[in-house]
Amino acid sequence: MTTPVFESPGRHRPLVITMGDPAGIGPEIVVRALLERPDLRGQVVVAGDEATLRRAADVVRPQCGGAPLDVVVLGGPGEWAHASRQGLALIQTCAPGALVQWGRISAEAGRAAADSIAAAARWVLTGQARALVTAPVHKESLAVAGLPHPGHTEFLQALAAEHAGVPVSEMPVRMMLSAPGLATVLVSIHMSLRQALEAVTTERVMDTIRITAAHYRRCGMPDVRIAVAGLNPHAGEGGLFGREEIEILQPAVDRARADGLKVSGPHAPDTVFMRARQGEFDVVVAMYHDQGLIPVKLLGLEHGVNTTLGLPMVRTSPDHGTAFDLAGTGRASAASLLEAVDAAIEMSRLSPS
Repeated sequence: MTTPVFESPGRHRPLVITMGDPAGIGPEIVVRALLERPDLRGQVVVAGDEATLRRAADVVRPQCGGAPLDVVVLGGPGEWAHASRQGLALIQTCAPGALVQWGRISAEAGRAAADSIAAAARWVLTGQARALVTAPVHKESLAVAGLPHPGHTEFLQALAAEHAGVPVSEMPVRMMLSAPGLATVLVSIHMSLRQALEAVTTERVMDTIRITAAHYRRCGMPDVRIAVAGLNPHAGEGGLFGREEIEILQPAVDRARADGLKVSGPHAPDTVFMRARQGEFDVVVAMYHDQGLIPVKLLGLEHGVNTTLGLPMVRTSPDHGTAFDLAGTGRASAASLLEAVDAAIEMSRLSPS
């Protein structure tokens, strides 16, 4: 399918929300978000499938007191500037087809989700939209659809690298998860624990620190306090429980300090997140996926936001998955999506593309 291209509507550019996996709760939380926050209708456009969003509206509206929300299908992206601000502005970004079954992995669902991501990302990368918020996708559906990327982060990295005309290796990105009182940035993302341990190198940790500092600098915090979590229990206890802190992490911290960054560590990973939440640090660099995500998700999925650092655009998402068990009920909460939308609006204001 041909990807539509935005005709810039002047200085006021939309924020784009993708529908996510059509078999999951993504379309429903998009609808709920716009029902709960009518003020957003004049700021966003949804990249997705008309039939899927209409079905979502049918199941969500009764849960929201029957409030009306018309799905306004734009004939082309350039129409956004003149579209009604009272409904859900939608641009068809995938080939129309039969509705997929709720809660079921399928290549059809994966392709529809991937097409929406690709279209929306290109609008933002070309400066025709101001930020991207992605609803949840299912990694298995993407895989059976043939997408060679395990998730949003890697897919967006590849799209950004292609747009910039550089190899993916020259577009390093990191995942940041945040909730009120705690933010963590991950050295590695979607890989096995064994691979993640092998990925902990001085250069990779140093790159993570630099990418984190650059993000906060763009957001008006040039003196962000970065804590580096240790890899081993008690941060290795002086080499008794492993030498990674001495041989890998400490050199990265020392180099970052030499560059003028406010970095400390490596800290014992069982207390560093607590210390950050108490206000000692602004952000924690975690060594692998679950080390950083477990403490954030313990604070509550309804407030979590995932931000991709290192991209030449603003991208956020809710901190939860497709929730196949809730799909089609209309009961899924839009709280995390709304947090992601508000974060994207604020970041794009502070760091306009």
